[in-house]
Amino acid sequence: MADEINPKELTVLVTGASSGFGAATATRFLNAGAKVILAARRAERLEQLAADYGTQAHCVALDVCDKQAVEQTIATLPAEFSAIDLLVNNAGLSRGLEAAHETQWEDWEAMIRTNIDGLLHCTRAVLPVMVKRNRGHIINLSSIAASYPYPGGNVYGGTKAFVRQFSLGLRSDFAGRAIRVTSLEPGKAETEFSLVRFAGDEVRAKAAYEGYDPLTADDIARCIFWVATLPRHININTMEVMPLAQSFSDFQMKDAPLD
Repeated sequence: MADEINPKELTVLVTGASSGFGAATATRFLNAGAKVILAARRAERLEQLAADYGTQAHCVALDVCDKQAVEQTIATLPAEFSAIDLLVNNAGLSRGLEAAHETQWEDWEAMIRTNIDGLLHCTRAVLPVMVKRNRGHIINLSSIAASYPYPGGNVYGGTKAFVRQFSLGLRSDFAGRAIRVTSLEPGKAETEFSLVRFAGDEVRAKAAYEGYDPLTADDIARCIFWVATLPRHININTMEVMPLAQSFSDFQMKDAPLD
């Protein structure tokens, strides 16, 4: 039987690595001995996270929405970090929870730029190396919102549906190649996600998780690590993860207006 992948043999790029899923994922791989490129806009957070790992970690201040910056970053990586084995496309966000006719156009644009354009920029920049080496794995962070609509999740859910379908498209493109692709689709998880969605309103953000135990960043990092270290002949196409207390029914509002 094929062996699981040794994380010490991996070079990992994690976007959105300054907090939440990204920080937890980077930390888990660093603790397991992998070389990790931590990318995010908040450079000071990255430096704090990587401080104990020396040359095992490489920090990059990066806005994934900036295509030229992404391309430049990948093209100028130090030699010891240039052969990326695993790309974790984690950078993403949600803005607002209003109905489509009430939302701010800028919020829609921000979600599209980050969740779709940013993910495409990073994927396209890394792919040539993976294809040349015929080795690699791309894990894209989608969401259960890709499958289950809820009031106010209009464009956010649409962007995450794109991520899932794009992941499946990559799998099709790579048929016959040793490049794996996974769409990971978490449910409610308590990170800075809601704080960003509600523009820094801590009370409203905290209320989103009241009444049950949500997923944590470490839970998702554990899933990513498991998927990435499976024997190379195994590909997890999609993984949908919810906290036990969450189900499908709470996506449907009761007593919705008829007009």
